[in-house]
Amino acid sequence: MHIVALRNLETFWRQSGHRDAEGPLKAWLAEARSAQWNSPQDVKNQYASASILGNKRVVFNIKGNDYRLIVAIAYQMQYVYVKFIGTHAEYDKVNAAVVDQFNGG
Repeated sequence: MHIVALRNLETFWRQSGHRDAEGPLKAWLAEARSAQWNSPQDVKNQYASASILGNKRVVFNIKGNDYRLIVAIAYQMQYVYVKFIGTHAEYDKVNAAVVDQFNGG
């Protein structure tokens, strides 16, 4: 899979208070890059705790659910678009189906 908006993840883990997210996010990145997800079921097979939403969105629990990562997946093109990364409390304040924190959303 190709990851779009990688810089946003790097910015997040470099922020004060989120440094503990670096290792888990790098591990997720390595796994996602080597994955070949052709359907939501492929994602669930690899990440049983992932939440599959409409609009081709998936929510991943990062670092034991301390952080939430929302992505949109273009399965045919093999692209993963980072839409949101934040704490669980920040996640609770967004609409996961439409949030796009990196493009003014």
